[in-house]
Amino acid sequence: MNKKVNKIAVFTSGGDAPGMNACIRAVVRTALHHGVEVVGIVRGYEGMINGDFITMNRSSVSGIIHRGGTILKSVRSERFFKKEFRKKAYENLKKEGIEALVVIGGDGSFKGALQFNSEFPDIAFVGTPGTIDNDLFGTDYTIGFDTAVNTAVEAIDKIRDTADSHDRLFFVEVMGRDAGLIALHSGLASGAEDILIPETKTNLNDLVLKLKDGRAKGKQSSIVVVAEGDDAGGAFEILKQIKPQLPEYDIRVSILGHIQRGGNPTALDRLQSSEMGLAAVEALLAGKRNIMIGIQNRKIVEVPFEKATKQHPEIEAGMKKMMEILS
Repeated sequence: MNKKVNKIAVFTSGGDAPGMNACIRAVVRTALHHGVEVVGIVRGYEGMINGDFITMNRSSVSGIIHRGGTILKSVRSERFFKKEFRKKAYENLKKEGIEALVVIGGDGSFKGALQFNSEFPDIAFVGTPGTIDNDLFGTDYTIGFDTAVNTAVEAIDKIRDTADSHDRLFFVEVMGRDAGLIALHSGLASGAEDILIPETKTNLNDLVLKLKDGRAKGKQSSIVVVAEGDDAGGAFEILKQIKPQLPEYDIRVSILGHIQRGGNPTALDRLQSSEMGLAAVEALLAGKRNIMIGIQNRKIVEVPFEKATKQHPEIEAGMKKMMEILS
């Protein structure tokens, strides 16, 4: 029989993502439903080192499901890489009586949890995937991705109005240093003329020919969506390389940047974040550890941290085909 867990903690780590608050709310209310005390750790692993803990109750998470960002704050802790500070964090957790934790974060957050648990195995971790990039293996969905894509689509639609009004070519750069899923989904949803992502090799000569062919066929304005981590460089670098070959085009660059991280989460982000938060607490109470709660084919799944952090999801063949045919 599993040892009864009496007190858990929840924290957010890494980049913020819309839907994190919905997940925090679900963790807190699920724990209380099961008669378990719950503590919030402010500013992630850094707060763990500092002992920055707050007692959470139902009213602590009232009125937050619709808010972007994270009420528990988030920082990237350089100190947590050092064992002396991980030991300090452990001592703080033990002093507070915390037996298990829910970490809402991404690849680096789960690696930190794995390292910590290897040194202090009496404290269990379960994670939920909090990253707008949707780049964790083993889940179809990560917290914040849907909102980020919708934010990008809304911005691209507005940019297209200006592009059409002035017969311009716009390069719109979206987030995605290592993964191009925001670019791919927002580009397809907004009818972009081309989409440049890290997962596929970018041939700028082919892009130039495609744009010239479009102009020859009467297309006066175009949108190219670029993931910031594309192998040809960001939007400004690509512009610098191809501008001499497109003298007929009035070209502009728009970098959406951190606007994609903020804003009210979509209904999908609120619902699925809540579902994963609930499942994370129930996994801890069942004695599970070092797993990420994910969603595959609309069902909750449990993915070992090692798998979630060492493998990377591939672009679906159907999405690649859509990109090649429709853009």
